[in-house]
Amino acid sequence: MELRNSRRSPEVLKHVVELGGNAHSYKEASQVLQRQTAIEIGNKETQRLTEQVGTEWAAARDEQVEQFKQGTLPRLHSQPHQAASVMVDGAYVQTRAAEARPGVQGQCWSEVKCASLATLASHASAVDPMPEPPSKFLNPERVKKIVAEVSERHVAATTAPQRAVQAQPQPKRKRRKGLRQRIVRLVTTFVATMQNAAAFGYMVAAEAYLRGLDLAKYKGFVCDGMPYNWTIYETHFRPLGFIPILDFLHLLTYLYTAAQALEAGRAWRAWQTYEQWLYWAWRGERQRLLAALQTASGKVGLPPPGAPENDRRAIVARAATYVANNYDRIDYPRYRKLGLPYSSAPVESAVKQFCRRVKGSEKFWVEGGAEATLQVRAAHLSQDDRVERLWARPVETHAYGTNWRDIAA
Repeated sequence: MELRNSRRSPEVLKHVVELGGNAHSYKEASQVLQRQTAIEIGNKETQRLTEQVGTEWAAARDEQVEQFKQGTLPRLHSQPHQAASVMVDGAYVQTRAAEARPGVQGQCWSEVKCASLATLASHASAVDPMPEPPSKFLNPERVKKIVAEVSERHVAATTAPQRAVQAQPQPKRKRRKGLRQRIVRLVTTFVATMQNAAAFGYMVAAEAYLRGLDLAKYKGFVCDGMPYNWTIYETHFRPLGFIPILDFLHLLTYLYTAAQALEAGRAWRAWQTYEQWLYWAWRGERQRLLAALQTASGKVGLPPPGAPENDRRAIVARAATYVANNYDRIDYPRYRKLGLPYSSAPVESAVKQFCRRVKGSEKFWVEGGAEATLQVRAAHLSQDDRVERLWARPVETHAYGTNWRDIAA
C-alpha cells in the first residue's frame, strides 16, 4: 500500500513520525500514540510512515551534500561564532538482508556513524584555565570506572586481567582558585548514517558549512584515535583551520592499562606510574610521555607476532604507538587556552541516544530502514529548527501526498 494514500492529518502524521523515530520501538510508538491521543495506528503503519518520511529527509540531506560538493550550498548562518566543535564517533547495530523471507537472514553488525556539531560559548585565555587535572582522573575507583566504560563502548578489550587497585590515601593537592575551564554548548546538531566513512565525511562537512562553524574564530575537531576519523579531518576540516584534538578519556584509558600491564601485580606502583603519565599528558608534555612509554615497552619487551591483545607486552606497545600516532593531537594546555573541549563525551552521549532507538538484541535492521529512522532521530535531537524546515519542504512524495494540507483528520 502506498503511504501517500494514508488518510491521516498532517499533525497526526508528524506525531507518528516523531514517536517512530524516538520511541524504543515502533510498537512502543504506537502504544504511546494511542495513550496520548486515543488514535489507533498499527506498528507496521507507524514503521512505514516513519521510514518513508525518514527516507525523504535522507534525500534532503544528500541534496545538501551535492550542493556542498558543487559549491552552491547556501549557509543558514554566516555570522562568525566565537568557538565551535565537531565530534565524531560510532557504534555497531545488527542488520539483516532485505529479502522478504521468514526469519532473520544474512545478519551482521554494521556501523552507525554519528557526529555532534556545536557552537560554543567560551573564552580564550593567555594562561591555562585548568592547569591541574580534574580530581576524578586522580581517584583510583573513578578511573577504573572510566576505563571500563570507554573499553565497553569500543568493544575490543585493551586490558589484561588485573587485580583491583585499592584506593590509597591521597595527599590533598592545592588547586588554583578561580581558574576553571567553562565551556557552554549553545546549539548542537547531529548527523547520523549507515553509509561509509567517505560519505559520512561529506555529510559532516556539509552540516558544518551550512551552520557556519568553519567561520568560528576557534574551532576544534575532537574524536578518538580511529584512523577513518582522522581521514575525515584531513580531508574536510584541516583545510578549514579546525584544530585536531584527541579525546582525553581514550588517552587516559591507554595510559592506565599500560601502567597496569607494566607493573603487573604491583597495584600501588602501577597507580603511581599512571598518575605520572597522566600529569604529563594533561600538561602537554608529549615528548616525556612518549619517551616513558617507549622505555616501558622496551622494559617488558616487544610482543611476538600473534600475541593476544591482553598480552602485557602488547598493551604497553599499543599505548606507545597510540601516543606516537596522535602526538600532534595531545597539546591539551593549548586547547584549554583557546576555550576548546578536550573530550568527545558529548558525541559519545549522542551515540547512546541513537543506539537507544536502533540497537537491541532483537533488532535486525534492513539498512535502508535504519538509515531512514536515524534521520528522524537526528532531526529531533538537533537543537535548531530543522524539523520544521524538513516538514516545510515542498516535496511531492511526502507520505501524506501532494495536497496534504487539504486532508481531513
